[in-house]
Amino acid sequence: MDRTVRTVEDVLALLDGLFASESEGADGRLATGDGKDFWDRFYTDRTRPVPFFVAKPDENLAAYLDQGLIAPGRALDLGCGAGRNALYLAARGFEVDAVDLSPVAVAWAEDRAREAGVGIRFRWGDAFALPAAELTGPYDLVVDSGCFHHLPPHRRVSYLALLDRVLARGGHLALTSFAAGEGGMGSQRSDADLYRERDLEGGLAYTPDSLRSIFSDLIEVELRRMRAMPPESALFGVTFLWTALFRAG
Repeated sequence: MDRTVRTVEDVLALLDGLFASESEGADGRLATGDGKDFWDRFYTDRTRPVPFFVAKPDENLAAYLDQGLIAPGRALDLGCGAGRNALYLAARGFEVDAVDLSPVAVAWAEDRAREAGVGIRFRWGDAFALPAAELTGPYDLVVDSGCFHHLPPHRRVSYLALLDRVLARGGHLALTSFAAGEGGMGSQRSDADLYRERDLEGGLAYTPDSLRSIFSDLIEVELRRMRAMPPESALFGVTFLWTALFRAG
């Protein structure tokens, strides 16, 4: 007989188990459950034609800097993958911490950082479970390029709690997520249906209103579709994502 639920974290872990197979099969870079082995295999072949394997930063992130919406400071890259945004921020004068579930992804990012001659503090593991000493904060900027939309609904609670703990007052969250609707990507099932089916369907689509509601404790600076970038561009951009910049009050 299993009667192990005693704390809120026990409940979250129990719900994680409903999506265990999804955490091994989605294409995001931050997941709960048992997805590490999948992501280790996923990142082993660095030559695979995966869009986000390119060593290019998100176009919106570059735009925020160019427009003066954000300025160099302490940054945290959640689900850093092979480190493309972390490297860009470090080269632009940020002090960067970067975390990913996969040590293989982190090893690739470390190789890129050495080649670029930039210093980044990499950590691997579930960002929600890492000790506070591993994500020291406060951070002036938290970057999430494609992690949030791979979290099951109950882990939004953990995500917001993490932001509340590590984001500096006046700091920014730079978020990209799957866009619902025409030209978008990701599942549009309701949260309740996701639990009924026990399937995240490769990632969750969001509307602007849903993102505004979830991050209602933050101040919206900008929310738009990511701009398409041609292959020869030094920036990464695909139109099936929302890009959002929120500021902590």
